[in-house]
Amino acid sequence: MSSNDTIVNEKNENRPLCNRAAGISKVRRVVYVILGSVFLLLGLTGVFLPVLPTTPFLLLTAYFYLRSSYRLYCWLINHRLFGSYINDYMQHRAVRKKAKITALVFLWSTMLLTIILVPVVAVRVILPIIGIAVTAHILSLKTLK
Repeated sequence: MSSNDTIVNEKNENRPLCNRAAGISKVRRVVYVILGSVFLLLGLTGVFLPVLPTTPFLLLTAYFYLRSSYRLYCWLINHRLFGSYINDYMQHRAVRKKAKITALVFLWSTMLLTIILVPVVAVRVILPIIGIAVTAHILSLKTLK
């Protein structure tokens, strides 16, 4: 974004153009904040459950926050834990090498632990298939160094 990509609000404050909430109704804005918050909770849950994807939910959160609350959107993309992942993906359509390695290690360690602790045959068959699919997806993403 260049310095020319700003808008001036009624208080003569310059804000980045990303504040797209100005043209939508208050009801839609509230619905978008709620949807963004639900997707944020799902994304955070995905950090601990390897079969639930984190990044798509965080990207949906960014989408809804961008269209409803400039403050929430800025909080999200500047968050110290997951803001860089969102920015990397949005700007470069790529993920850092360290993030890929961490995701794969966490994915397979929790999957293996679940397979060992849960004596259900269906779990022992389905989880490795899901793990392979998630691994293929993670490895298919471009890598930032």
